[in-house]
Order: sequence, then C-alpha cells, then structure tokens
Amino acid sequence: MNPMPSLKNSLSAPEKKLGIVAGGGALPKQIISWCQNHQIPYYALAIQGNANPDIFTPDMAYEWIRIGQAGTGFKRFKEEGVKEIILIGTIKRPTLSELIPDLRTTAFFARIGTKSLGDDGILRALIKEIEHEGMHVIGIQEIIPELLVKEGLLTKKKPDKEDEEDIRRGVEVAEILGKLDVGQSVVVQQGLVLGVEGIEGTDKLIERCSNYQRKGKSAILVKMRKPQQDLRIDLPTIGTNTIENAHKYGLKGLAIHAGNTLIVNEQEVINLANKYGLFIKGIIPSEYQQC
Repeated sequence: MNPMPSLKNSLSAPEKKLGIVAGGGALPKQIISWCQNHQIPYYALAIQGNANPDIFTPDMAYEWIRIGQAGTGFKRFKEEGVKEIILIGTIKRPTLSELIPDLRTTAFFARIGTKSLGDDGILRALIKEIEHEGMHVIGIQEIIPELLVKEGLLTKKKPDKEDEEDIRRGVEVAEILGKLDVGQSVVVQQGLVLGVEGIEGTDKLIERCSNYQRKGKSAILVKMRKPQQDLRIDLPTIGTNTIENAHKYGLKGLAIHAGNTLIVNEQEVINLANKYGLFIKGIIPSEYQQC
C-alpha cells in the first residue's frame, strides 16, 4: 500500500495556514507540535468540553470555542488567513447549553435537516460548508501518513486460527454496521458477537462486553472505517487507553483496519500490547470476506 503524499511542502508556503479544529484526545497536541517543529503556520480552535486544556500552552496559537459557534469559527479562521482545515480529536455528544447555536450554525442545521442524517452525514455537510467558504478540509494522514496503522502483525503475539475466524466474523458485522452509520467496532468471542459500538465509543464498548465473556478463548476487538466514511474526518483511532482497557477487560487482541485507522504514539501502543501479551494486527477487510 502506497502512503498518501505529505502536504508539508504545500503548507510551508507563506500564504498557507493550517486551521485546526481540536477535539479530545492526544491527536490535537500531536498535530500542533508537528506544526511547531516544522514551522508550519497554524491556528487552533479548541472545542470546549472536548479538547484537553492541559495540552494548550501560551506558545500555541489558539482560542476556545463552543461546539455551536461554527459561524464564529469560520470568521476567526478567515481573519487568521487559514486556507487548509483539519478536524481532529473526539467530539462528545453536546449538552443543550453547549449546542446553543450562533446564527450561522442555526442556518446550517436548518439547511441540512439533521433528523435525516447520521454523524457522518453531518460531518460531510460541515465539510461542504467549510469549502463553500473557500477553505479546504484535509485529513491528518495527509500531513503525517505514518499515523496510519500498517498492514500485518504489529506485536510479538499473533492471532491463532480461531482468532482469525473471530476477526472474519467481526469484519462481516462491522461492515454492515458501518453502512448504517452505527459504529466502527465489534467485540467477538468464539464466533459470538458480544457487542457493537454505539454512541458510547470503543472504550465503553470494551468495558460493557466484559460482562458477557464466556470461559475459554478470550474475545477480540475488530475496528474498521465505515465504508462510506470520508477519510478526512473521524477516522477510527486507537491509543494506549485502548490497550489498557483491552487488557483490563480481558481481550486477547485487536484487529484494526490497515491504512484507515490512526494509531496515536504507535511505539508506545505496541510496547504496551507486548507487555500485556495482546496482539495487534492491521487487516485488509477484503481478505476476510467470504467468497
């Protein structure tokens, strides 16, 4: 698989500035640090109630914004001369107070009719709105392609024949869920689906499924990009927290969509999985489809 070309040279041009919409998790800090290390001009909008305040320091170019202030965000990016925008980090379902929209956001939701759209549909509509403003949305993998999970076994531990059958089952279910815009992850044990990801996210799915594990071979997690999912937004992501939870709640390993899943601090993730005796395998879903 050929990696996506880096945009570093393009972003280095004086007229280019990267706009970062920062949600939760470690990825916003990683992309800001990358910009600082490579002298790439940037401006970040940190989403209140989502972005981690601890990652923002006085030397960073950023401000806080509510999730309902899309109009304010567009205006600020334009004032900063932003040309490229990256949406990165997790966004929790907002409370009513967080969702109180500015006029621009109200018009946006009225236009797209949110009742008929899932999360991916809303994000795609948001991208269209951003690009209507003359800015371009890019994916983090276009800047730092090495963040994508590689194909093949990443750990010392490897899945056995029965694990491979569970992976096959997980791929089958995850693809159906993805087409319905439901979730990205499935937990499978001995051919049985213990749980599928909903609104709660992967970590809570792993915890929930621990209540249903049976004796014998432990369960595995299968995590895949939704078939219709735009590669620029909301890619499946794993990090050290994923591995800690997998170990805590008795999983044997993870099968992750290669080239379509982000891995935060890859070496730390691999070292931790090796410490706990878990496997991580980057998979190509088509290789697990029934003929």
